[in-house]
Amino acid sequence: MERSTPRATERGTLRVYLGAAPGVGKTYAMLDEGHRRVERGTDLVVGYVETHGRPRTQAGLEGLEVVPRRRIDHRGTVLDEMDLEAIVARRPDVVLVDELAHTNVPGSVHEKRWQDVEALLDAGIEVVTTVNVQHLESLNDVTEQVTGVRQRETVPDHVVRSADQIELVDMSPQSLRRRMAHGNIYPADRIDAALSRYFREGNLTALRELALLWLADRVDEGLERYRRQHEIDATWATRERIVVPVSGGPESSTLMRRAARIASKRSGGEWQALYVTRQDGLTSIAPDQLARLSAKAEELGGSLHTVVGDDAADAILAFARAENATQVVIGASRRGRLSTVLRPGVGERVVSGSGDMDVHIVSHDYARAASRDKGAPADELGPRRRLAGLVFGLLAPTALSLALHLTQDLHGLPIEAMSLMVVVVATALIGGLAAAVASALVSAFLLNYLFTPPLHTLTIAEPENVVTLVIFVAVGIAVATVVDLAARRTTQARAARAEADALTVLAHSLLTSSQDTAGLLSSACRQLDARGAALLRREPGGAEVVVASCGDAPTSVERADAAAAVDDRSTLVLAGTTLPATARGLLNAYAAYAKVMEERRLATLADVERLRLAELDRTRTALLAAVSHDLRNPLAAVKVAVASLRSTDVAFSPQDEAALLETIEESTDRLTALVANLLDMSRISTGSVSVAVGEVGLAEAVRASIAPLVGGERIEVDVDPEVTALADAGLLDRVLANICENALKYTPVTARVRVDAGTAGDRVTLRISDTGPGVRDHDRARLFAPFQRLGDVPQQDGVGLGLAVAHGLTEAMGGTISTEETPGGGLTFVLELAAAPDAVPPAGTLDVPILDSETR
Repeated sequence: MERSTPRATERGTLRVYLGAAPGVGKTYAMLDEGHRRVERGTDLVVGYVETHGRPRTQAGLEGLEVVPRRRIDHRGTVLDEMDLEAIVARRPDVVLVDELAHTNVPGSVHEKRWQDVEALLDAGIEVVTTVNVQHLESLNDVTEQVTGVRQRETVPDHVVRSADQIELVDMSPQSLRRRMAHGNIYPADRIDAALSRYFREGNLTALRELALLWLADRVDEGLERYRRQHEIDATWATRERIVVPVSGGPESSTLMRRAARIASKRSGGEWQALYVTRQDGLTSIAPDQLARLSAKAEELGGSLHTVVGDDAADAILAFARAENATQVVIGASRRGRLSTVLRPGVGERVVSGSGDMDVHIVSHDYARAASRDKGAPADELGPRRRLAGLVFGLLAPTALSLALHLTQDLHGLPIEAMSLMVVVVATALIGGLAAAVASALVSAFLLNYLFTPPLHTLTIAEPENVVTLVIFVAVGIAVATVVDLAARRTTQARAARAEADALTVLAHSLLTSSQDTAGLLSSACRQLDARGAALLRREPGGAEVVVASCGDAPTSVERADAAAAVDDRSTLVLAGTTLPATARGLLNAYAAYAKVMEERRLATLADVERLRLAELDRTRTALLAAVSHDLRNPLAAVKVAVASLRSTDVAFSPQDEAALLETIEESTDRLTALVANLLDMSRISTGSVSVAVGEVGLAEAVRASIAPLVGGERIEVDVDPEVTALADAGLLDRVLANICENALKYTPVTARVRVDAGTAGDRVTLRISDTGPGVRDHDRARLFAPFQRLGDVPQQDGVGLGLAVAHGLTEAMGGTISTEETPGGGLTFVLELAAAPDAVPPAGTLDVPILDSETR
């Protein structure tokens, strides 16, 4: 048999057999195709097929060339995998690869089998493979909910979607369960469990529907590609697709619900809401309204799309054709019958241009009658200006006509007509369209009466003059309409600019502002021309509480003239203003900013709480460090003494026994006191009790803390007995003992450690100075960190926690510890505490001995 070798530059094609569940016959269908291709002379090999011991599948392998599998030793077990390199070297036309989502044994060329398939395709080899719908990555969560089984092996959707052909291997749930019961899928010992669990009829039905829908979407994508490639604009009603244009008005929900009902009547039907915004953005709805429309559409099972276009009807039809829509659901017009006759609305134009699409005109409560309830649009020029324009439009043409009549010999009819046209345009600028129309009619009358032969009559002798007058009136009204529309658009643009400026200020405030809620409300009053504003919060009982306010603010939502929800409990309310629709967006922006401010306030409180918890955690850490550090010595002493007393190898004298018992007693007392302090501090660390701050005499505290220390005779204390500080006596004892022992450790045995104190204002400063090697400046930042050992102290001497314990306990008392260089060399620890009311400057000297230890 002659083989053709694919060119390496051409990528191979991929054919996928998709099944809804194991046992539907994917592998059998793949092998059957392999036999058909071999019979046609195609060079085909089997790369990997898993028969699962099924006789019919094993029989399907007969007559096909099988590439030997690669054997991989994994943790003492030899496993078989597809030999990718052997297949590429063999270079067949087609290779059959089963179980696309399979995870390869560690040590393989790729982690996943679909990556092996990609390599085969890149080598120019056509691949035929199989996969179940539950192995698709996008459906993994859904299938787990249906079957209760989490699929660990998945394949990315894009791999299957990129296949040149996808064929569904389908079987009804009842037939599949019969195959299972006959032993054609699983061994006999697994049949009952499978039928009662994974292969329940409901599970199989749901998986089958998932497979059909997923494949239908892929078919739909192929159809859309074909339509685009062949530039087909006509609607192909392969699936019911409904487009619902919405305006953002209250009728939008009614239209979307109607579309959802229509779509639900046919399986596979779908609907999309469409909002058309103008390119100038002047008539667009607020973003929060658009968000509500989108949420409503998703709630009803559809989606909202936004397109830009000045002609709403054309935009709707273009979108519907692009989506291959079969129906358009549009609301009945709000306009009156006369207006609809004179100028067809969006609905009428969509109907006329729909072609083969069905258009549903849906009546709703807001059609036509809503326009009457809505009332006239806001008067942007104001009544005074319109009255002034009307007066000008009547008097100005009269005065100008008299002036032109007196100088009639100096000009002709064209000059007179154009002069009066200027007055009409000026009237439109002053008083709007109505005044301009009145001025045009008056000007036409005067032009006919005074300047068109025969003069001083309404009769027109020349037919061309009749045309001139008609054109004059028509042009005057047209120009007035354009000028009036431009004035309206200018007013809208100014309002939009003001709103944009206000939003810019708010956006800048979001980055740099403080939490000034009153300032926000004051700005809202200025921008929205309100008498007062307030931020109300609804309490759980239903009462409304004023959080912040400015001006003559309302105290409840019912008393407010305008309101915008901030969140589920808070509302921004205004008094003394009636907001037009165009200003609602700005009010909503202020409400959104108020929400951000509230979230920042809560975040600040959370940060404060976090810092408080961090402080408690630091104290707790110090306590744990103290436990690990200070319990070792007394426990060791007790254990040694008890072990010695219990020993039968040595006979102790009464004096030795007394000494050992004394050691046990002293160590036990020390442990008892330590545990009592630690229990108290553990309560403090959890916030259940307060630090017992009281007046503590520093001289007595220093004496008590250093008395048990070895080498305490080298400490020189210069603290006046009258100097007192506000501290916890137990905690202060531990702090002083740790610092003093640390100073002794680093001071030469021939030198002394000095302790002195002083009072400055409301603070007491205690200095513990040694003459040791000191600490470099860049090391001082980590001096109080846990488990730090700065220096060459032997490793077994402490664990580097003494200063961390002292630092944590001092901060718990509201004090501070810092370091500075000792004049002449060494390190000085500076302990600052709050001074007692009667503290006095230090004086006097005491020599006493010292305890506890840690490393610097």
